[in-house]
Amino acid sequence: MKNKTKPVSRIRIALGSAVLVLLVAALSFVYLTFGEKPISGSKAITITVVNSAAQETAYSLKTDAAYLLDAMKETDGLTFSGAEGPYGLMIDTVNGERAVYSENGAYWGFSVNGQYCNYGASEQPVQDGDAFVIAYTK
Repeated sequence: MKNKTKPVSRIRIALGSAVLVLLVAALSFVYLTFGEKPISGSKAITITVVNSAAQETAYSLKTDAAYLLDAMKETDGLTFSGAEGPYGLMIDTVNGERAVYSENGAYWGFSVNGQYCNYGASEQPVQDGDAFVIAYTK
């Protein structure tokens, strides 16, 4: 004996599948439209650069960076460079101004919330509300 599927049951299976697909599509649309939106950054910080003329340039940003160096890379308008050393990136140029200790005793000093940083920029942790200062120091 052959097992024949009735045409009505094939139609029910097709309709059930179509309803399931529509239901999943509708729920996906609702989630994407009204679901929680990603936050641009969970930590609000400031980075202030003080140049050799004592002029300050402040940058505010929201970031998810774990370390200062990563936050600096995300900061629009802030430029910096340096050389890799045994303790990470040794920053010698900020916003086009160079500070080289061996040439004139100048360096870029880093502080957070009024205290000198205990780590280099690549290892200095970033917390919500931190206020960093990068100051030309002689």
